[in-house]
Amino acid sequence: MLRFLLLLGFSFLFMHLHVTGSISKYINMKYSYISFITIFVMFFLTFAQLIIYVRGEKHKEDDCNCGHHHVRKGWKEYIFYPVLLFPIISVFFIPIATLDSNIVKAKGFHFDVYNDKDTSAIHQFLQPDSSIYYGQEGYDQYMDKAKKKFIKKNKKVVLNDNDFLIGMETIYKFPGYFDNKTIQFKGFTYNEKELESNQIFLFRFGIIHCIADSGVFGMLVQFPENIHFKNDEWIQVEGKLSNMYYQPFKKTIPILEVTKWKSTPKPEDPYVYRTY
Repeated sequence: MLRFLLLLGFSFLFMHLHVTGSISKYINMKYSYISFITIFVMFFLTFAQLIIYVRGEKHKEDDCNCGHHHVRKGWKEYIFYPVLLFPIISVFFIPIATLDSNIVKAKGFHFDVYNDKDTSAIHQFLQPDSSIYYGQEGYDQYMDKAKKKFIKKNKKVVLNDNDFLIGMETIYKFPGYFDNKTIQFKGFTYNEKELESNQIFLFRFGIIHCIADSGVFGMLVQFPENIHFKNDEWIQVEGKLSNMYYQPFKKTIPILEVTKWKSTPKPEDPYVYRTY
């Protein structure tokens, strides 16, 4: 019966995530069809387990006088049930937390892959890098295509939700092609103590495959006068792109010289996703 209840719980868990739209907080929506199929698979397994349970109960009634020794299940048989029960309880009863500046503050951000030399756990910050998902030739072709898309003559580059990650990656990879080009994007503000009083980082959390490989991506923006934003304020900026040497990173990075900006509501889905 416990197996049946757990399977039923997981079935409703996946259905709940899709009905409420919360599934986008966990995975890249490119793969949402997999979790949607899982709903039907889980309900099928639940029904199968119910049949097995009912038949098992009937056999117990028929075999109670068979003279065989029936082994009772020990406590070790049930020790893993609380572990399986935890994700069901957490999704239904614990509010889903949105990644914000507290994560950036806790982990920091930099250009290198943030993986503690563990190749099975890749986390990226500030600059997207999809080269790890391609062979060198395939990656070069992909980025060349992206470059041609974004550097159209005299055209403003607008990094919307769909283009944000690939757009940022293209800008960081080919900074010279975007020098003095008008860029527009939105994100949440993040204060760093090394910044000048008119500078701030503007970020979006990006999901490559699932929340486990998410990273925070964006760039440094500079206003024409001193400004003060609290962390996690959402703004949209537009300005001319240039480059500067940023001492904490010991690296030249893109910086957006802001000409226009406005406050904007936090998006219903604050994350951006890797597209292929």
